[in-house]
Amino acid sequence: MITKQFENNKVNFFKTTVEQNLMKDAIKNVEKSFSKEYPIVINGKEIMNSAKIKSINPSKPSEIVGLVSKSSKEQALEAIESAHNNFQWWSRESQAKRSAILLRAAEIMRRRKMDLNAVMVVEAGKNWVEADADTAEAIDFLEFYAREGLRYSKERPITKINGEDNKQFYIPLGVGLVIPPWNFPLAITTGMTSAAIVTGNTAILKPASDSPVIAYKLFEILKEAGLPDGVLNYLPGSGSEVGEILVDHPLTRFITFTGSMEVGIRIYEKAAKVNPGQKWLKRVIAEMGGKDYIIVENDGDMEAAANGIIQGSFGFQGQKCSACSRAIIHKDIYDKMLEMIKERAEKIIVGDTREFKVPEVHYYNMGPVVNPASKQKIMDYIEYGKKDGKLLTGGSALDINGGY
Repeated sequence: MITKQFENNKVNFFKTTVEQNLMKDAIKNVEKSFSKEYPIVINGKEIMNSAKIKSINPSKPSEIVGLVSKSSKEQALEAIESAHNNFQWWSRESQAKRSAILLRAAEIMRRRKMDLNAVMVVEAGKNWVEADADTAEAIDFLEFYAREGLRYSKERPITKINGEDNKQFYIPLGVGLVIPPWNFPLAITTGMTSAAIVTGNTAILKPASDSPVIAYKLFEILKEAGLPDGVLNYLPGSGSEVGEILVDHPLTRFITFTGSMEVGIRIYEKAAKVNPGQKWLKRVIAEMGGKDYIIVENDGDMEAAANGIIQGSFGFQGQKCSACSRAIIHKDIYDKMLEMIKERAEKIIVGDTREFKVPEVHYYNMGPVVNPASKQKIMDYIEYGKKDGKLLTGGSALDINGGY
């Protein structure tokens, strides 16, 4: 029974030498495991394939964070069958036991917070604070969904009608396909996965190809917390091959996806088709990014606005759906705001996120973008901006250890 109310896990800002040294040690430990091989896991069985997904450190692409086995089409089918078979008993497991597994996983994450942070620093290019916030949110998801699972397991109140005996309650759906993004590789992956399994569903986790190692760390934690074999299957692989099979399969009951609009729409379209042998309509939960604006009025707090624009635009290199894509500024304060934004942008420390430096302002140590394609897309947009507008500062890529 859970007696403590839900509270958000606190984010570490590494203000003390003790905290900084713990993080440095965690990064050193992660570096010792560079080029380690990671398996596919189906029904508790670890499988090493010759085909690998190479997880690269975007701060220094010559470093291989991990070599993750790439699943085949046949293994995708095997994972679906495993998840379907295990659903028959997992869906009948007590809610108390399912929620307890998530709470134990949250406690393990707390103990290993620095280690998980370090993986995201080298695999996703997050700075220390952003990585810690990612882990904190992952812990929050486990704690929150453990409680929500208990809440939803109870019979729901409905209107009483004389002569009728009606009841309303929620039941597990079946096999879920979890396709998380690379930009919040622990937090969103944990949220999508834990919500599925705590409500009695089985799941196949197909991690993002840019961040499969941290997803495997989540899988390990859930297993250590007592999640039975076969409830969650870890299946890295190509979206165009393995992903298509999993989305189309008649035994897939629901798909939860976070990523691009293009891929999300394709999943939605394919899932809408009823394939031979399919009994139910598939459900799709898709979060497909967004474009965000900051509007600054002439009577607004210019200091707060300038700080918000910098934080919103350059936090995690702008690689999130909540990033500021455009600032709309009142003409009366436009020139002054440009000066304030330029001043702050030029104080951002850019480099390998393994190095912790205290910035002149409270914004960021800013790292690389996640891969070469992302870097090229940004360079293309800079050129568009030069043609359509005026370059305020920057305008070229930095060459730091070949990083992105």
